[in-house]
Amino acid sequence: MPQQRPKWAYTPQAMTAPYRSKPRAEYRDFRVNEDPDRLDRVYVNILGGGGDRMLTEEVKWLAVTHKSFDHGRRGFNDRLAFFGKRTVDLQISSALVTSNPKSRPEPDQYGRMPFQHPALEGLEGLNQDSKERATDIKQLAGIAANSGLAGVLRWKPKKAENLKGSGEDLVLAQALYAIVGAIALQKGGEVANKIARDRILRPLGLA
Repeated sequence: MPQQRPKWAYTPQAMTAPYRSKPRAEYRDFRVNEDPDRLDRVYVNILGGGGDRMLTEEVKWLAVTHKSFDHGRRGFNDRLAFFGKRTVDLQISSALVTSNPKSRPEPDQYGRMPFQHPALEGLEGLNQDSKERATDIKQLAGIAANSGLAGVLRWKPKKAENLKGSGEDLVLAQALYAIVGAIALQKGGEVANKIARDRILRPLGLA
């Protein structure tokens, strides 16, 4: 019996047209990584020792696959990224609240003191501007690029000679979120939260 190829390695036969509707444009050809060992090394860089064994083989490839790759016929990471972004956002919100210095309330012009409660301390630091700065796409893309994630992304840029102009930063950030989302689904929220704090928030100076 012939050995079955993994799903990430080929386009499903039922989703392949019998012939091309237009000639292949060679100048737009963009090659992606197909080496599992190289992918494993990147996961170790991102997740630390043993990071290459935290996810199943299929999910490891899915997390780095953008919907532009192969017309989305091999699956893509949108849903994983959505879940991962919620996980990272929660950790960033928690970090902003706990890291904000406690302000000493002052009475207003009528001598009244603002209401105080321990559960409300630090909320001044949790605002839209601070969250947008913490989740800036370029910062997240820089973290992903430093780990080598750019070399294993599976996507199809609009212009192979201009990856930045084709949205590489956004694709990198999405893949980083997708990895966190995959960890949350396969290893649980506690592990995913720790990964988010150690591997994303700490380089951003929030942990």
